[in-house]
Amino acid sequence: MVENHTVCTIFQGRAGDHNDLAIPAAKSLGNALASCLGQRPTVIGTPKPALSAGWREELDAAMPDLHAVQQHFAAVFASGAVSVAATSRCAVSLATLPALAQHYPDACLVWFDAHADLNTPASSTSGFLGGLALAGPLGLWDTGLGSGIRMEQVVLVGQRDLDPFEVNLIEQHNISCLPPGEDLPDRLRKAVAGRAVYVHLDCDVLAPGTVPTDYQSEGGLTLAELTACCEVLACSSLIGIEIAELQNAWQPEGPPVSPEKLVAALMPLLQ
Repeated sequence: MVENHTVCTIFQGRAGDHNDLAIPAAKSLGNALASCLGQRPTVIGTPKPALSAGWREELDAAMPDLHAVQQHFAAVFASGAVSVAATSRCAVSLATLPALAQHYPDACLVWFDAHADLNTPASSTSGFLGGLALAGPLGLWDTGLGSGIRMEQVVLVGQRDLDPFEVNLIEQHNISCLPPGEDLPDRLRKAVAGRAVYVHLDCDVLAPGTVPTDYQSEGGLTLAELTACCEVLACSSLIGIEIAELQNAWQPEGPPVSPEKLVAALMPLLQ
């Protein structure tokens, strides 16, 4: 559960965006989280049009803002504050997770996502920077932002769209991987095993049509199932939560969609 000393962050820079829908969503979500927590958010980065390019060009373009958010997170973690962040895209984790590893080397990283994001530049068939987001902090490729997360710290939750490379990696390193199912909260409790947790939430872990996301993958979590998982995680010491891959509309130029029902689902961690 979030304690009194909380820092709310909104990331507004580039991070491998396919479109321009996640940056305004992060602003809306971050402001809603800050209001819920009675905080004034810190904003990192400046919005720029999406490049929709390969991972190398995207990483080079994002690097100044990723360095800035990494320095900010390092200061938040060093202060002992609980970090609550709207990070726009999964690729922001290339910066946040090495800072987590530096200050909380034994944290349990709970990675909610339809995907594992465990590809490397060599294994990726799409060249999408977001698909490399967890592999970098695990030291599987050199991002220029550091690493330090260990395989045994990771608990994957909700994955159902995995590449063969990722499946082999998960099996080889015996990474905890909890697919959707009725007993998910119990499996999550056992996997966390009382450790302090840091939560990454990619909104495409949710069932298609729940909230706007870039990717849609059938068989995802309902908001009620997400809440049940948050109730389990609220029993642990919470280091922080970062929420990525929410979009502010169902399609470009569409009407904005409120993040309030997502925030409501996360209340066990926030109240």
